[in-house]
Amino acid sequence: MAEGPAGMREGNLQAPTRHPLDWSNPEFHDQDALLGEMQRVFGICHGCRRCVSLCHAFPTLFDLVDASDSMEVDGVSQADYWQVVQHCYLCDLCFMTKCPYVPPHPWNVDFPHLMLRAKAWQFKNRPTRLRDRLLTRTDRVGSLAGIPVVAQVVNAVNRMGAARRALEAVAGIAAGAWLPEFTSRPLRSRLRSLPAGTPGEPAGVTRGRVALFATCYMNRNEPGPGEDLVAVFAHNGIPVTRVEQERCCGMPRLELGDLDSVRAAKEANIPVLARMVDAGWDLTALLPSCVLMFKQELPLMFPDDADVQKVKGAFYDPFEYLMLRHKAGKLRTDFKAGLGKVAYHAACHQRVQNIGPKTREILALIPGTEVLGIERCSGHDGTYAVKKEFHAVAMKIVKPVVERVDQAAPEHYGSDCAMAGHHIAHARGDGSAPEHPISLLRKAYGID
Repeated sequence: MAEGPAGMREGNLQAPTRHPLDWSNPEFHDQDALLGEMQRVFGICHGCRRCVSLCHAFPTLFDLVDASDSMEVDGVSQADYWQVVQHCYLCDLCFMTKCPYVPPHPWNVDFPHLMLRAKAWQFKNRPTRLRDRLLTRTDRVGSLAGIPVVAQVVNAVNRMGAARRALEAVAGIAAGAWLPEFTSRPLRSRLRSLPAGTPGEPAGVTRGRVALFATCYMNRNEPGPGEDLVAVFAHNGIPVTRVEQERCCGMPRLELGDLDSVRAAKEANIPVLARMVDAGWDLTALLPSCVLMFKQELPLMFPDDADVQKVKGAFYDPFEYLMLRHKAGKLRTDFKAGLGKVAYHAACHQRVQNIGPKTREILALIPGTEVLGIERCSGHDGTYAVKKEFHAVAMKIVKPVVERVDQAAPEHYGSDCAMAGHHIAHARGDGSAPEHPISLLRKAYGID
């Protein structure tokens, strides 16, 4: 652990404290104040370097420092600070798992929120590429690409090497990156007939009935795990309905620094979700980033909004929910088939929810199943891995994960983040396919 002046380590053995994001304060968007805080925090990071293995933001910073004349942060041009910002995809792992200087430490280091502040300044003051605006409009892109004929055309084009090379040249979307397919039968349509008011059986803090926030990706790209969740929950006596209406959770726009769009998404989603909580429903989603948005990011942006806090208290990771039911004696363990060896990648946005390895714990309940947990970033981040300028870095980041999977030679592998799972499969390049943990659980139960 890096040492500071006498007394400056006080508080760093306590649990991390996340302060609300003061994004409505004019100083938050002041360039001089921002650059001054970046220099302060970068200096602390340079003196510590514990986070060098997490992502490419920290190696970029340390290379800039080491190449400067003074070999200190004061020797780095502030114009180069933005090279660090562009490699941060707000996974929060540095804050939650590595940094000894997070609050309540007096140095008050919150690297992800500092990078978010920088991204917000960039979004307001510099042009944003059309590619980045489109990639982060996941609900709109999905609605268009999900039209029956359009979906078939988009999927066919995405598989054509010449078309992908042209897309890279024109739009900066890496020709070698994995891109998801689109479906013309979205998850929300498939769940239309689910009951809207079936009572559930409470267990512990859970109320025993769940409203599923479909998410842009599961709705338009990979609806299968959503149907598997419904089947698994029904097998355990937990009725599932779909959220009455939804928009993108706002995470892609948060990562872009477009905080006004995050607020617009919040104003569309939160009243609907709050009404469902009032009607007796718990909430869940199959994409860890979306769960994190409602459990952490929106509450930190809107700490005084009672409905945001209400939704936060009712939102659960799916496997967190199942483990809570298990601890209350309400999870069925009548598994019909073991899974053999499972290489399970723990997604970053699930790890930082402070719920523990619930997916691994549930899968470990299945007889004849050995779970190898891999707690390392895949480098996908939704859009980072598909951008031309970052794709090679994303492939470098995922390499250790692939090596762990290959060494295990598992019968199954996958991640709570379906996109991370596909990125791992793409990097493996052996034609194998990832399987979402909820799909593996359905398989173990033997549910048709």
